[in-house]
Amino acid sequence: MLLTLVALPGNGGGAFRFSRVRPYLPTSIQWVPLTLPGFAERPRDPHLQTMRDYARVIHELIMPLSRPLIGLGTGIGGSFWLEYLQHYPETLDGVIFHAPVGARLDRRRFPWLMRLPGMRSLGQTLISAPVLRPWWTRRLFRDGSAIPSEYLDRFFAEYRQTEAFGQMFDILTAAWFNSLDPIDRPAALIWGEHERVLSVDHLADYQRLLPQAIIRRVADWDHFPMIEQPEAYARVIADLAYQLWTTARQNT
Repeated sequence: MLLTLVALPGNGGGAFRFSRVRPYLPTSIQWVPLTLPGFAERPRDPHLQTMRDYARVIHELIMPLSRPLIGLGTGIGGSFWLEYLQHYPETLDGVIFHAPVGARLDRRRFPWLMRLPGMRSLGQTLISAPVLRPWWTRRLFRDGSAIPSEYLDRFFAEYRQTEAFGQMFDILTAAWFNSLDPIDRPAALIWGEHERVLSVDHLADYQRLLPQAIIRRVADWDHFPMIEQPEAYARVIADLAYQLWTTARQNT
């Protein structure tokens, strides 16, 4: 049986962010990472103004894909799936949320900083600046020396290219998160114990929305395990994808 796994990356990146994972996935998984409009090299669509607009685009992109269909989202990729399941729950057989964005948006320092005038464009410039790359590499990765330099070049360049980077701080808000209804589709929440951007204690904030979710805390993961530990990441998401599909079959 071929299982389709659709992956949405976090802010500032596109499908390339998952490119180190592909070689380690079993042949029984059809791997479909997406680059949404406005992310990485893909131009922004001015008609996309709300989270629901993005959910509609995702729906259009994945409808031609074969079932069973499992979503995977990291960071705001998980946020998009949270919104998607408010409108099209029956089109997915399960979703894996990897450190999604949504909880504590009114308290976290970085979203607050990005609301200040000029900070979004400045932030993109600083993150993508070649002169600051060694500092950012140390800040974002536990062992940046293990990541190929050509991968890091594109990783940081995509932050500069992402036209929707700033918009995410307008449409991903505490009010949006608090408006979401609980989700009863098979789901899993995974989080790295060493996560430095979104600490592992955020897990508790998603229990209202995903009360039946499988919880997986991974001891040696930081914020980008799909980049730093692609083989282990592939193993975990493949295992969870099949667990969710098993649950979906049992519920039908």
